[in-house]
Amino acid sequence: MDNATRPEPARLATLDDDTVSQLAEMFRLMGDPTRLRIILGCLSGPRPVGDIAQRLGLSSSLVSHHLRLLRAARVMRGRRHGKQVHYGVADEHIGRVFLDMLDHVVEPADHDVS
Repeated sequence: MDNATRPEPARLATLDDDTVSQLAEMFRLMGDPTRLRIILGCLSGPRPVGDIAQRLGLSSSLVSHHLRLLRAARVMRGRRHGKQVHYGVADEHIGRVFLDMLDHVVEPADHDVS
């Protein structure tokens, strides 16, 4: 969503319940440490399930389960390459959210004292 289509701050408070629920569900799904590691591991590009599982020390079936949930929430996307499906973040919005939050987490804390 570019700035031209992004809701104005005043409108954000009036979003309908369905939209807010969808957003909350996406954050809940992405907040699970295993799913978060899967997403972060795919930020640099799509990866096959076996590669994701090996990198994270998880079973392929567990990774597939998490990917199924992330795909349903439109956080991840799969593309077939021969016999394998490679998974990556669904679009640049998802990637930016994680990269921006990662930048925020690793930057020095600015402790405002009032």
